[in-house]
Amino acid sequence: MSMRNTNKGWRLIGGKKHYYKSGWEMAYALFLQRRKEAGFIKDWEYEPETFWFEKIKRGVRSYKPDFKVYDLDEKARWIEVKGYMDQKSRTKIKRFKKYYPKESLEVIGKEFFCG
Repeated sequence: MSMRNTNKGWRLIGGKKHYYKSGWEMAYALFLQRRKEAGFIKDWEYEPETFWFEKIKRGVRSYKPDFKVYDLDEKARWIEVKGYMDQKSRTKIKRFKKYYPKESLEVIGKEFFCG
């Protein structure tokens, strides 16, 4: 799946209208919708939840993963689409894993889109 990371904007995918912040997020939403239609996943949501780091007083205090994916067994997992991993993003992901250890998070990088 080759796509430049420049397309952003409002898009209706699977009956869900969202503002995608990058072309890669939009492409991944299309990928998830195709997987849903093919029966590989039950459903997906775009940025449905914010996780707060209550004990953190300065810096990165919250994190909103890009996608929540519901597998066929009803288990949910989180997907973060990152074309570039800056320090703030690393901190969010690290804190998410520390404060929410029961949640599953997968980071999808540019290799998913560029091969």
